[in-house]
Amino acid sequence: MPVAAPTRADLIDPASLASLGRIEIIARWVVDGFLSGLHRSPKKGFSVEFAEFRPYQPGDDLRFIDWRVVARADKWMVKQFEEETNTRAAIVLDVSRSMDWSGSPERLTKLRYAEQVVAAIALLLIRQRDAVGLVRYDDRLRTVLPARARSIQWRRIVHAIEHDPGAGTDSRMAEGIQQGAKLIRRPGIVVVISDLLVDADQMEQALRVARAAGHQVTVLHIMDPAEMELDTRGEAIFYDPEGTLEVTATVSDVRQAYAKTVKHAIEEWRLRLAALGAGYEVIRTDSPFGVPLRKAFATRQRLP
Repeated sequence: MPVAAPTRADLIDPASLASLGRIEIIARWVVDGFLSGLHRSPKKGFSVEFAEFRPYQPGDDLRFIDWRVVARADKWMVKQFEEETNTRAAIVLDVSRSMDWSGSPERLTKLRYAEQVVAAIALLLIRQRDAVGLVRYDDRLRTVLPARARSIQWRRIVHAIEHDPGAGTDSRMAEGIQQGAKLIRRPGIVVVISDLLVDADQMEQALRVARAAGHQVTVLHIMDPAEMELDTRGEAIFYDPEGTLEVTATVSDVRQAYAKTVKHAIEEWRLRLAALGAGYEVIRTDSPFGVPLRKAFATRQRLP
């Protein structure tokens, strides 16, 4: 008996889904499908009702000052809404040259897959009334958007993705993470999306600082299936997409050693990040977009 194809966009093959429209359209479909599969929870937000008063701080919107309280208590007090009490998040996206690669024309490049993931995560969080910021980097910072909870913030994020492709030669991961952590004034979420072809020690130090600030950190390790297992035959030229090194080898001679090296590298990342209390997940570019979305959402739900 044939198996029915999935009808929720978050469960559909990513390349097929991405061919149907622009980033913002696909992100809406994915998030709608994802939310339809969730049971409602009181932790999810969706409320902008009045919560409490707090002292006025420089930079606060004067429209939210309660003048009756000012007259009665001789103190400037600001109305705080539930939206302000929700999560603050920063998404840090690697847009270096190594990300702009796919092992098959039938799959999305790692960068295009990751950009769609960013759009979906940002939309999901903003619908939760969370504030979301974005940092994009390669050999320099390409985008720094402070965390905001308004719907126009999502349009800013999508615009940054679509109009500044990046693809510099290097990945300044540590700088991107540090900038992302600075976007959040109080403990929140930092989601790092990268193929992790970076300096592991520098990244670990940056993540250590983010964790010390109280942030929940999740790293989504984006990999093309062809990076995980060599499926070509004959001879091939192996090259560093962010350097000049090239090596010619017979695939059958190196396949087993290659698979062992990849497995070791993944396990090393897993152990490093676990020691920091950070989440880690390998995300293949042939995985439905619901897979990384679930990981990011689980991180949000762990916040107190």
